Amino acid sequence: MLAGLGRQAAPAAALLLTGALRIALHSIWVELLSASPAGALPSEEAQSAIHSIPLQKQYVPVQKNGKTVAYKTAYFGEVHLGSPHPQAFTVVFDTGSGHVILPSTACLSETCAKHRRYNRTASTSAVDIEYDGTKLRPDALERDQVAIAFGTGEVQGEFISEDVCLGSVPSEASGVEPAASAACVQLRVVLASKMTEDPFSHFSFDGVLGLGLDALTLSPEFNFFGQMLAQRPGMQPRFSVFLARNEGHDSVISFGGHEERFAGSEIFWAPVAMSELGYWQVQLKSVRVGDQVLADCADGSCRAILDTGTSLLGVPRQAVRSMHRMLARPVPEEHSENSAVDCRRLPGAELEFDLGDKVVSLLPEDYSRPTPFNMTIPNQDKWRLFCRSLLLPVEMAAPLGPKVFIWGEPLLRRYYTIYDLANRRVGFSLAKQPEASERQSDALGMPPVGSLLSGAPLPGT
Repeated sequence: MLAGLGRQAAPAAALLLTGALRIALHSIWVELLSASPAGALPSEEAQSAIHSIPLQKQYVPVQKNGKTVAYKTAYFGEVHLGSPHPQAFTVVFDTGSGHVILPSTACLSETCAKHRRYNRTASTSAVDIEYDGTKLRPDALERDQVAIAFGTGEVQGEFISEDVCLGSVPSEASGVEPAASAACVQLRVVLASKMTEDPFSHFSFDGVLGLGLDALTLSPEFNFFGQMLAQRPGMQPRFSVFLARNEGHDSVISFGGHEERFAGSEIFWAPVAMSELGYWQVQLKSVRVGDQVLADCADGSCRAILDTGTSLLGVPRQAVRSMHRMLARPVPEEHSENSAVDCRRLPGAELEFDLGDKVVSLLPEDYSRPTPFNMTIPNQDKWRLFCRSLLLPVEMAAPLGPKVFIWGEPLLRRYYTIYDLANRRVGFSLAKQPEASERQSDALGMPPVGSLLSGAPLPGT
């Protein structure tokens, strides 16, 4: 959903543009024949293997009047497309959207020029198609296009069928044919001919690889993981996401299962709610802060969307004021004169999401703004420092909204999450962080050490 990348917290809308016809396709299902994999299937052993992709983290400053006031973050990894010479790209693996979108060499804007662009003429495995998979006629004077909205931004593009492969391009010395790998999928891809400046010009990644359910795509043949399973029947129908808490450690997305090394507790499962809407979302029995129950969710009608493309904790707009009040806490007197106090280090109540049988919780370091606020004490002529929460107001219309949370980076960093497509459920385990000695790579655009701006690295990382 990419709300943390500049997209408003609203479902992405796909519009099919066929000549002068413009049709809204928010959750359309187009019945098509399943795509057939090119060539022979990989071995059973290769199909059942777990394919893990390291994710690079990037911080991007949010500026106001020329001054940095906060940071947005994104996580992205490598894919490659085409043959005989594969073209490499970086993508956000986004559970809140459905399509694979890459900039095309046909896009000449400054935004596209900042990224690697897919060259259709350089690939012999690509086929120009209409949205329904029909091969484009050589004499066609027009072709189907799609417009996909990301809140404050939009992508407009055309369609190809192409081999999309996970990870970096294999070296010639490896002797591996890229498209023969079990980590490759024959897929319908959106090639962007237009990309808006916000948010796409601000981040280093080239495109998006959607991992939402089929309802978020124009048809199932656009769904990367669904097609990966259809073309690799021996693969376990799960992918998993680990976001590192500490800077200098790789985050990882794994396809075909999960890695035990990232699971710090027993895995528990929650069924996907309203899967026909296309999102990985779960039902919430209640939401609590300590012993206080959030009234908006007391009847069990709230839900939460797990969104790897969002860098904040999203909260229903109608509940934002109540939650800010419930999560606010005074800075202890012994710290009140310390101008460098970090609220993420100070004690506070847990924010608990009751899933029925189990509870998912966030700690003060997960939901607090780093810098305390000077607040007047009611009915007293005095002030005191208070720690406040960092929440993203979410406003969505029914049937997805209005009472829906977005579990972005704060929760996905605390829990190792597993997405089971076959059984329509999500698994949770407290994330097990790597040892300090296992330092790997630093994030891009790291804020200054000790920064107390919202979105800055957690203390002690």
